[in-house]
Amino acid sequence: MEPATLDGGATILNLPPRKGHVTEPDRRIVRGAGGRGIAYVEAGSGPDLVLIHGSLMTLEDMWLGPMTALARHFRVIAVDRPGHGASDRVRFSDGSPWEQAAILRDAIQSLGLHRPVILGHSFGGAVALAYGLSFPEEVAGIVAVAPICFPEVRLEQILFGPRAVPIVGDALAYSWGPVVDTALLPLLWRAMFLPQAMPERFAAEFPFHWARRPAPMIANGEDAAALWAGLSRSALAYPTCRVPVHVLGGDSDIVVNSLFHGGNAAALIPSARFDLLPGVGHMLHHFEIETLVEAALGMSRR
Repeated sequence: MEPATLDGGATILNLPPRKGHVTEPDRRIVRGAGGRGIAYVEAGSGPDLVLIHGSLMTLEDMWLGPMTALARHFRVIAVDRPGHGASDRVRFSDGSPWEQAAILRDAIQSLGLHRPVILGHSFGGAVALAYGLSFPEEVAGIVAVAPICFPEVRLEQILFGPRAVPIVGDALAYSWGPVVDTALLPLLWRAMFLPQAMPERFAAEFPFHWARRPAPMIANGEDAAALWAGLSRSALAYPTCRVPVHVLGGDSDIVVNSLFHGGNAAALIPSARFDLLPGVGHMLHHFEIETLVEAALGMSRR
């Protein structure tokens, strides 16, 4: 595995396929000025578009979902968020959507992307909005899909938040955590797709065992623990947003209340558009792919 060096000094490392995962995407790691390695896959050509996955996921969520359709119109980069998939993470530092936006920006700059559209799902939607709020001159627009936008008591804070606790959290994650996760996570993953069924290809090819390793589950715990502070900051900043924003939500989402989160955020963000899609739930980016494509193209044209 010989690393390649970009003009800006960033390094890219090709990762070998994991044993037993012959259909996985061709991951690479870009290591920019900040030092953290961010794993990504790339497809297509055209204007730049970045895809950011949500909680309990890896970039395979986008790769198995809308990435192929989007790659017909864009140069698409799907990333593993810090601490998930094959991306690096600094313990007790990288849980906030705002911090993750800054880390991903470093990777995006290292890859030479020019004013990309940022499309994020769920927690990734919170990261995408923080990205637009932090670096408005560097993006063409934000597409937030089923985003979590405001602080509230959430199930993941109860289930995974204790793993964010120093020392104790690590002990929990490596002792009883794998036992509980083996029983609990398959139920959560399938519930995320309701009222639709999990697509057959996703069920066959998503790396469930890899996503529920102790390290990424600690990262999920830190993400959950950082939500209140991060989303409080976001809520105060929405009225100052200076980039185009298109929010998509499903009216049958049982994970994130679309009206409370996406609808209210769009009401606060100047000139934001909010579309409530009938009959779909939290994983709408697997079922309303053409709607996502149109939303991303709309941001690019603006």
